[in-house]
Amino acid sequence: MIFYAVLIAPIAALWLWAPLFRHHRRAYVGCALATALLTAAPALLIYAMRNESMDFALVSHLQLISGGLLAAIGMGLIFALVRDSWWLLARLLQKTTIARCIVRPRWTAGFMAIALLLNGYGLTEGTQLPAVHEREVTLKRLPQALDGLRIGVLADIHATPVNNAAYVQGLVDRLNAAKPDMVALPGDLIDGDAPSQWGNIAPLAQLQAPLGVWSAPGNHEYYSGYDAWAKVFNRLHLNYLANQAHVLEVRGHKLAISGVGDPAYGRLSEQNADPNVPEGVPPDVQAVATQIHNAGGADIHILLGHQPKMARSYAPHGIDLQVAGHTHGGHIVGMDRWLVAPANDGFVRGLYDVGSMRLFVSAGAGLWPGFAVRLGVPSSIDVLVLRAPQP
Repeated sequence: MIFYAVLIAPIAALWLWAPLFRHHRRAYVGCALATALLTAAPALLIYAMRNESMDFALVSHLQLISGGLLAAIGMGLIFALVRDSWWLLARLLQKTTIARCIVRPRWTAGFMAIALLLNGYGLTEGTQLPAVHEREVTLKRLPQALDGLRIGVLADIHATPVNNAAYVQGLVDRLNAAKPDMVALPGDLIDGDAPSQWGNIAPLAQLQAPLGVWSAPGNHEYYSGYDAWAKVFNRLHLNYLANQAHVLEVRGHKLAISGVGDPAYGRLSEQNADPNVPEGVPPDVQAVATQIHNAGGADIHILLGHQPKMARSYAPHGIDLQVAGHTHGGHIVGMDRWLVAPANDGFVRGLYDVGSMRLFVSAGAGLWPGFAVRLGVPSSIDVLVLRAPQP
């Protein structure tokens, strides 16, 4: 989606700064040119990263800045839509004085100054180490013996030179202090190539949970050498599940933990073993269900499936709880419901009932530098406390 910004950037920039055109031609050209370049910058930086034409550490830090500016420009375009709608209404009502007031350059310049300050604050919020949030989740089939089971969730860490090993160590320390019985890592743990960036997630090897640490791929694992990252995850003892399931004996009952591939599978990448050969696997929930059946079934089934928009296709396969991420909670109040939720089949953050399955969508514990702004939607380290139905 972000690559479309390159195509619409010039038109959007000319429209946003249109009030300057009549009396401030030089300012109009300068503002429009700067806005067009800044709107296109995030897509250009992604291209530079994937083609290794720029140092990844530099790309990550530039992404942090350009993502904040892109958010401010996005707010500016919403303002321009409201501004011009009011202007058109005033013209239709023959309120000439009001119409002229609405399109005064000072209003556009003033709003953009406010948008820049607001998104600067949003960047500071987005880069903060998150707090631990506990949430009770009642599952219809959960045996009473498993009531109170604690599942720690770290989603969408997106470890980079920006949120590096020190940041990840902070996540690990806070989650370990919450004493989870199991840890779930539902994808998008990393960005960048495995050989140079694996150290950013090395602290995840210190996660402590008696029932293990389990991970599954997200879309970003496919962008920078899927096979290489899969080896890193297993080397760090993160029990990487890509269309795989394990059945555990827990308090006299069988608990299945599984993970599926991501719809972003089959990407070509300069970081693949062969850049001309795609890597990774598609999501195959039927294969997971078959493995559990062949293992004698399970009393409860927890699935790590990164993208919540797949939930309706997963629900009929005997899954009690899907743990997802991907949306980052929607980033900004308003954008979460109007843009991010519709793009993810209505799911953005929190708990949902999908048929007989429950879906939990984490707001994410990290930040993708390409868009790290958070306004009213803080990042989160999640602990799900499973509850059996009360008799």
